Amino acid sequence: MKQGMILGAAGLAGPVPLLSRAGAPDVVFRGALVVDGSGAPGREADVAVTGDTITAIGRVAESGLEEIDLRGRVLAPGFIDIHSHADLNLLIEPRAESRIRQGVTLEVVGQDGSSILWTREAAAERDQRWRNAYGVEIDFHDLGGFLDRLERTPVAVNVASMVGHGTLRGFVVGAEDRPASEEEIRGMQELLRAGLAQGAVGLSSGLEYTPGSFAPVEELVSLAEVLQGTGYPYASHMRNEDDRLLSAVEETLHVGRTAGVPVQVSHLKAQGRRNYWKAEVALRMIEAARQDGLDVHFDRYPYVAYATGLSNLFPSWSRAGGTDAFLQRLDDPETAGRIEAFARAKVDLLGDWDAVQVTSTSEGTAWARGRKLGELAGERGEEPYALAVELMRRNGASVGMIGFGMSEENTARILAHPLAMVCSDGGAYAPYGPLGTGSPHPRGYGTFPRLLGLYVRETGALSLEQAVHKVTGLPATKLRLPDRGRIRVGGKADLVAFDPDTVADGATFEAPHAYPAGIDHVMVNGTLTIRDGDHTGALAGRPVRGRGRGSN
Repeated sequence: MKQGMILGAAGLAGPVPLLSRAGAPDVVFRGALVVDGSGAPGREADVAVTGDTITAIGRVAESGLEEIDLRGRVLAPGFIDIHSHADLNLLIEPRAESRIRQGVTLEVVGQDGSSILWTREAAAERDQRWRNAYGVEIDFHDLGGFLDRLERTPVAVNVASMVGHGTLRGFVVGAEDRPASEEEIRGMQELLRAGLAQGAVGLSSGLEYTPGSFAPVEELVSLAEVLQGTGYPYASHMRNEDDRLLSAVEETLHVGRTAGVPVQVSHLKAQGRRNYWKAEVALRMIEAARQDGLDVHFDRYPYVAYATGLSNLFPSWSRAGGTDAFLQRLDDPETAGRIEAFARAKVDLLGDWDAVQVTSTSEGTAWARGRKLGELAGERGEEPYALAVELMRRNGASVGMIGFGMSEENTARILAHPLAMVCSDGGAYAPYGPLGTGSPHPRGYGTFPRLLGLYVRETGALSLEQAVHKVTGLPATKLRLPDRGRIRVGGKADLVAFDPDTVADGATFEAPHAYPAGIDHVMVNGTLTIRDGDHTGALAGRPVRGRGRGSN
């Protein structure tokens, strides 16, 4: 198919001021295959945009102040990343290079139980660190302040956020491994209500991470009940995604049923070869819950490897009390052996130490970034577990890792399921500056082009219309965002144009800092941010606030 071109503004760099003409649309996209996000078949049409709103679809007779020829291209709603970890990185790189270039126009952050909420003292300390490290001012301490900041200093993408259960628990209870008291649960509920009033669109949990892992199911239900009346979901990184996957799925569904709120199962997977069979059972459990009336969906990224902290190889009880307590337990003869046995069993589940790839470290151990622990240990003449412990010690237990643990067959089955959405579960990066260091999971750059290239065009696991629906209309409906996720008159003009014959991810596990191919134009709130594959420099994103208040 021929390369799309802009008529009347081709070759100009940066946002182009439009000359006014009474009654004329600002932009008209001509002759695209419009896949509107509903799941319906695509149709050839023009789409007109005035301001930040879609004003006409079909045969648009009026010429726009700017005309964009999209013959041979697909025009879809901007992609919604239902589970994103862009969060504060957007303040470092407001152009959101790795996100906007793959067609993402709305990031849903605050995931895996972690969101913005600090004491004012902690916020001041973080401000000093971020100012020194990145030249970024952290002038807020809660979710409302973060969203207000995005109003004052916009970024290239829209941002919505959930409230993280782990953040609430850390704020109220701390890092202790114990049930919360009734008073502490009331305190967390009040903080959640405040977050909803500030614009949050749900509650997330991260039950493999501390301190969220220390919460019993009753605590989760008590907090999820605050969502009643909002329509927003309880989204959970479940307590287990391998040997105890099925009990974790049941716990997550139980929270939704008992609290009476929608559920979003985060990045559904079955880790470890011996658990691959459980994926089908987990899907049947979710289907049955849906048939029984629970508003439940799940999401997944289109890769067979996950990303987390190297700390996740170690048992949660060993991490209670924070980093210093964890490092002391590594030296304690009464606990060291139990910790090592757990970590080795976790690696055996994946296969071997070469299934663990280091992603991020401090500068002092930069030699480990992007390396598989088995290979690296062999080169250094070290035992792999001992090397893992060394990295944890030298980095204050803050080391990123990728784990190769899922099957391609299950990945395709999960992505294609009618209740599935597609997420990146990834961060925001750029191949330059401070976000260009490290060796992150390639999903931060390639999730959505990979979906369209590999799973739609090459393998046919999904149709084009199904894939677009999973990243536009379906998440918009789940989050109660009626003006996004669809190409319809009156909707927000978040749009992405791509070549269905060439769209593909470029990022790999070996070289993750690479932009995708085939994404021609991306519009955010009516402003062209990617034009002919290049970033215009526009920062037209907005905070997207929910309307929830929570029950009393």
